[in-house]
Amino acid sequence: MGELSHTGPGGEARMVDVGDKPATQRQALAEARLSLGPAAWSALVENRAAKGDVLAVARIAGIAAAKRTAELIPLCHPLGLDTVAVDFSLEAETRVLVIRARARCRGRTGVEMEALTAASVAALTAYDMLKAVEKGIVIGPIRLLEKSGGASGDWRAA
Repeated sequence: MGELSHTGPGGEARMVDVGDKPATQRQALAEARLSLGPAAWSALVENRAAKGDVLAVARIAGIAAAKRTAELIPLCHPLGLDTVAVDFSLEAETRVLVIRARARCRGRTGVEMEALTAASVAALTAYDMLKAVEKGIVIGPIRLLEKSGGASGDWRAA
């Protein structure tokens, strides 16, 4: 395991200087999972949530959140994202909504936090839209699945 890049010699938090790093193509894929009970699952798959189309709103919320990651996470650099995509799959046998968010840019630092933020906010939005029918929805895990680009190269979750 390498050194933490966001701490100075005295342990203080700091923003990493990426000014001398070359811009490269970077991409990250993150996932969030929501475990739903029967009522929330029915509302989702039958598209009858009182607040509207859960997946459409969660997708837009995730994309918007990725674009604002540097405002939410104090030591993140603002990035010019090339694309953010938020997609969903439904695991009917376990009543799990799977959210996958992919972020891509050409830059000096990675887009892992943007992908994770997109997946997280999409999950929170789905919870908000379904909580009227069920409060016990469980969000998690939220995790990075893969990243590519930059000095550390490619990485994939086991």
